Amino acid sequence: MKKILPALLFVLFNVICFAQVKSQTVSKSSIQFHIKNLGITVDGTLAGFKGDLKFDQTNLAGSSIVASVETNTIDTDNGTRNDHLKSDSYFDVAKYPTITLKSVAIKHVAGNKYTGTFSLTIKDKTNLITLPFTYTETGAVAEFKGEFQIERTDFGVGGHSLVMSNDVFIDLDVTTSK
Repeated sequence: MKKILPALLFVLFNVICFAQVKSQTVSKSSIQFHIKNLGITVDGTLAGFKGDLKFDQTNLAGSSIVASVETNTIDTDNGTRNDHLKSDSYFDVAKYPTITLKSVAIKHVAGNKYTGTFSLTIKDKTNLITLPFTYTETGAVAEFKGEFQIERTDFGVGGHSLVMSNDVFIDLDVTTSK
């Protein structure tokens, strides 16, 4: 009994300490995308980032990331193109005001490198994506950086096109404070 009690206390202490991962407050975010159209790379941004980031390097199983951006904030530095992208042919911002990303699993790769499996929802379509990212802490500030690629037609964004690529590259950079 004397040997079991310390072991039980140790397990209980770990459960209490690691069971809850605290949310991090987003202080800055940047979401950029790149797509080829007529052989020219078109760059754009999305804003209105909201997130509930609960990330603990020592407790990945208890960590979770839920984020969204507002579709009506799409900006390609071309008003006519922006209006077209907001239409029902593309993002249909009136019907689908947000794009959401929810973690399913997060794995440590090496050093500050991680890979997450996420459910990405654009319009009414949800697909699993793999998002490699880095996580760097400096004092009370942390930065998440990641890049991934999606097929726009998998999410019902635009139709099939001979001039516009199906491949969309997305760069994320989110700074949080603890």
